[in-house]
Amino acid sequence: MSKHDVIRAWKDASYRESLGEEASRLPANPAGVVELTDEQLREASGLSGIIVTTFKTCTDFTVRRFHCCN
Repeated sequence: MSKHDVIRAWKDASYRESLGEEASRLPANPAGVVELTDEQLREASGLSGIIVTTFKTCTDFTVRRFHCCN
């Protein structure tokens, strides 16, 4: 497998899946783990079970707080 094919397999999940058994011989991606599950993200952030403010919520608050007149 050429360097180009290895890099493509690291970047393109559908190409990597198309390789079948050959994908198991790919070297580890130097960037490390590139996909985390939702549970892994919650655990890493320490926010397990806590509701996180979204961009939309934050934007709505900012508009009401700073741009609206009484």
